[in-house]
Amino acid sequence: MENKNFSPVEQSFLNNISKNSQTNVPYIAVDNFPTLGMLTAFRFLEWASENPHGVISLPTGKTPEHFIYWTKHILENWDREDIFELRKKHQLVSPQKPSLADLHFVQIDEFYPIKSSQANSFYHYVNKYYIEGLGLKRENAILINCDEIPLADGKSFEEIFPDHKVDLELRYIEPRTPLEKLQKESVFLIDNWCSDYEQRIRKLGGIGFFLGGIGPDGHIAFNVKGSDPYSTTRLTATNFETQAVAAGDLGGIEISRERLVITIGLETITYNKDAVAIIFAAGEAKAPMIKNALELPPSNLYPASVLSKLPNSRFYITLGAASMLNDLTDDYYQSGSWSQEKTDKAVMLLTQKLNKYAEHLTLEDLQADEYTRLIPGLDENTVQSVITSIENKIKKATDQLTHEVFYHTGPHHDDISLGLLPYIHYQSRNETNESHYSVLTSGFTAVTNKFLTDILRDTLSFVEKGEVEMLNYPDFFEVGYQNKRDKDVYHYLINIASENAIERSRAVSHRMVRNIVELWNLKTKQELEEKIHNISSVIHSSYDGQNPEPKIQTLKGMIREYEEELVWAHFGVRTKNVSHLRLGFYTGAIFTEKPNRERDVYPILQQLKEINPTVISLAFDPEGSGPDTHYKVLQAIAAAVREWGKEKDLSQLKIWGYRNVWYQFNAADVTHIFPVSLNAMSTMDESFTNSYLSQVNASFPSYRYNGKFSHLSIQTWVEQLQAVQLILGKPYFYDNNSPRLRATHGLLFFKEMDVEEFLQSARELEQSTEGVF
Repeated sequence: MENKNFSPVEQSFLNNISKNSQTNVPYIAVDNFPTLGMLTAFRFLEWASENPHGVISLPTGKTPEHFIYWTKHILENWDREDIFELRKKHQLVSPQKPSLADLHFVQIDEFYPIKSSQANSFYHYVNKYYIEGLGLKRENAILINCDEIPLADGKSFEEIFPDHKVDLELRYIEPRTPLEKLQKESVFLIDNWCSDYEQRIRKLGGIGFFLGGIGPDGHIAFNVKGSDPYSTTRLTATNFETQAVAAGDLGGIEISRERLVITIGLETITYNKDAVAIIFAAGEAKAPMIKNALELPPSNLYPASVLSKLPNSRFYITLGAASMLNDLTDDYYQSGSWSQEKTDKAVMLLTQKLNKYAEHLTLEDLQADEYTRLIPGLDENTVQSVITSIENKIKKATDQLTHEVFYHTGPHHDDISLGLLPYIHYQSRNETNESHYSVLTSGFTAVTNKFLTDILRDTLSFVEKGEVEMLNYPDFFEVGYQNKRDKDVYHYLINIASENAIERSRAVSHRMVRNIVELWNLKTKQELEEKIHNISSVIHSSYDGQNPEPKIQTLKGMIREYEEELVWAHFGVRTKNVSHLRLGFYTGAIFTEKPNRERDVYPILQQLKEINPTVISLAFDPEGSGPDTHYKVLQAIAAAVREWGKEKDLSQLKIWGYRNVWYQFNAADVTHIFPVSLNAMSTMDESFTNSYLSQVNASFPSYRYNGKFSHLSIQTWVEQLQAVQLILGKPYFYDNNSPRLRATHGLLFFKEMDVEEFLQSARELEQSTEGVF
């Protein structure tokens, strides 16, 4: 649907793809996440300058990071020369700086129940980043403060819902107890409050400017898949995908699974037919939701498709998020030079469309398809060229490497294992190779309060019973606590073999004792016991999802560090070869800081100089499809490599980009396809389960799978094999002369790059964060 009503700001960001869009809602695609924030900020300020008394509704979470940054940055530096030139470039040319003070703000949604004072409530977020951050007037805001929603007998939600669980079935059943009677009455009072909230919005004429993200099931606000397009503000439950995403905010899916939400409805968003309603999304992981919302007929299966009702609605997305749209696919094949990668991708896509093995494709099939018919020199040998291309990637991956120094990096603990373990294990068997593992952030947010308090309880019990014998060593509190960390690892693993759960727990307690003594500089056993009591008390008095004090953050991170050491010790790696950099940009705040040179780049650079690797592996997620930590770590590694290259010839250095549970490669995009056997799958799953103790119960799962990340990785490998089997055929594997290929039941993909190719792939992010390094 061609749309000629783009605003001047939007026109400055348009490209040919966007102009010719045939989607239900017009969209604009930009290069990366920071640019997405800039576009959104400029459009918001353009609208605000035209509607100074308008009604706005802005999102919470991590997606608005760059929108908030650019909005403040432009306003605070309105007349500065560089901002003036940027405004001129993007058609925000009003000489008068927009005033936001008289705008009316509508909060989109909120967990229920949650205290408004909690930093992980959306009420707190809205007040901090929008009311105070952008200078809006609180009296002009319509907010969702759970503490102020009236309940039965004037009681608080903690009295009415003491376990924070609200049973919506009470709307339809008779209460069985006095408490249930109060709860039933309270549910109806909340429903009435929601109706009043809706009416307050409509009295203002509805929302004039709406900005929202899109969830993993396609939801906007908390209008999950299946929501009525005529829905209004209401108290409602969510689905697993939404709960998985919210787990990080609330301290685990154990909590988000039980928590209801108050959300404006889809009709609330579309009530004002002149509204500018924008959905923004970044990363290839969002591509399926974007395609469904924009290209399929509007449906309650795709809640964001409701925006097709509004003539001024838009999708602002990164190229990755747009990658599955027909426009982008057409542009990929119809523009630029042709490559074997394009041929591979086109033929693979055709086998999936026709559900037909490559060997059975005819020349007529290829000539009839809109993409394969574009292949230069298309003939009977084209399919064989694709088969050969994929076979060569498998051969390359199964070649034995020798005399290599591997520097494997991960943004978080478990990333390396989930992304590359079978291949790492395969290459590490050659003793001429040397392997180093470096996790770049603390990862403390992945350790729940309950997990920490359980370990502290066990540790205290062992200490009090005198079963932590090292406490009796005369120099333990001076220097001894720093020694024998490998023994803690061995102690744990040997008791996996002997199936002694108590001794495994004691091994964990040994490491916890060392960590607590180090962090708090303790000098006696009594101080240790008191400190364990104190930490437990602090945790018990914290709300779920609360960002703990710095030393407790570090203690949580040290648990993850021990887990990482356990994984690699399965394969004989000593703790000295496993590094924990704890880069400072990772703080647990809603918006992690940008990496900077001294704090975040130099530690990596120092390791590069010390280890002198011939291969660097890294999570290759330049658009931030998964956690934002991934692309920020990518920035830091790219900057370190660039610095290293100023003093050393890196022409022979290889970079391996891997992906894991957040997003996957297409087989055509990679250089290596590694066969994964059932034995390798079992090895990865067992090492994950035995080592990543804090992750076994999957408190922070992927929205794609309700379980351990190790199972999701295995599922991914199996799916990748199925795609490749359409090209090579099943007999290629089960009837192969190679036992390794006959044992294949999954495939692992990764992409090898030289330094220049890697740095070029990171260049867009480097430019969009100019000045960081």
